[in-house]
Amino acid sequence: MVSDYALIFRAGIGKIPVRNYTPLCGTGGEGILAERTVNDPGIVFSCLHQSRWCGKGNVPEYMKWIRKHIITLVLVLIALAGTGLIAYPTFADWWNSFHQTRAVAAYAGTVARLDSNEYDRLINEAEAYNKKLAGTGILWKMTDKEKAEYESLLDVTGTGIMGYIDIPKIQIKLPIYHGTEDNILQIAIGHIAGSSLPVGGATSHCIVSGHRGLPSARLFTDLDKLEEGDTWTLNIMDRTLTYETDQVRVVEPTDLSELQMEQGKDYCTLVTCTPYGINTERLLIRGHRIENAQGEAKVIADALQIRPVYIAPFAALPLLLLLFALMMMEVRKQAADKKAREKAFRQFAGRTLKDEHKDGEQDR
Repeated sequence: MVSDYALIFRAGIGKIPVRNYTPLCGTGGEGILAERTVNDPGIVFSCLHQSRWCGKGNVPEYMKWIRKHIITLVLVLIALAGTGLIAYPTFADWWNSFHQTRAVAAYAGTVARLDSNEYDRLINEAEAYNKKLAGTGILWKMTDKEKAEYESLLDVTGTGIMGYIDIPKIQIKLPIYHGTEDNILQIAIGHIAGSSLPVGGATSHCIVSGHRGLPSARLFTDLDKLEEGDTWTLNIMDRTLTYETDQVRVVEPTDLSELQMEQGKDYCTLVTCTPYGINTERLLIRGHRIENAQGEAKVIADALQIRPVYIAPFAALPLLLLLFALMMMEVRKQAADKKAREKAFRQFAGRTLKDEHKDGEQDR
């Protein structure tokens, strides 16, 4: 038996002298009063002997805090992970939209600074290229020399951007780049090499392609909403070319029959994968050129094109409310436990002082 121990209640609400009790010290200096815990189950004390913790080693304060709030911490981490997963597609789309708009603005600014001779050269070379294709047909297989010539045309900024497409019905405005390499289609629309350049012509067929269903960008995700009669515009240099949908087709990836030129027709076809998420076929939206709705429009460096309503905050709100409710339940539970421990401590302290008083009376 050990005497003159100071027992401190773990919640830190008081200290009483106790004699003739054996503390059973556990890890980190937490002691359980062997005899008293039989009558007071669940009451845990920390024992001090000569101003030192008994037992092996002390538990750091931050570890005590973590143990106390472990449930809350786990809930917070789960909520943050869930919110991140929900918000990622919207944030990534916004980020790509931001850079797409900057690319369009930079392109428009470069076009505006061109002198008339340079402007005429670029347009004349592109129109001559389309006239050549009208005689040879679309070049599905290009030599290195032909590809180098193609990539040099309409490259105003030196980055490969040749203009941008605007589809009002599905609210997208995307830059068009030379080629359909994967690094291009992840962020923008690609012009299929070997097809007519987007400057029009009596016998021409411009083909552009874009992805659907990317988690990081909308691109052509909503292209299947276009119907016959819907229009879109190609904005190249300071020209605007308007096309009206006249045909919607779903074909096999190797079927090129709907992408050929027709004598005297000025076509533009938008290509993407379908069905959504499966991508085993190709959706072709073909349009023929019509007069511009507002005359000859010009490329203007528009303000930032960002959709005003985002789904992520609304989707994350129920999760955050659930987290808040769980945290409040945990706080109330801890408060109730503390109150119960305080009550038990006061009862124990009262009984202990009475025992001490009786022992003193018997000694006398």
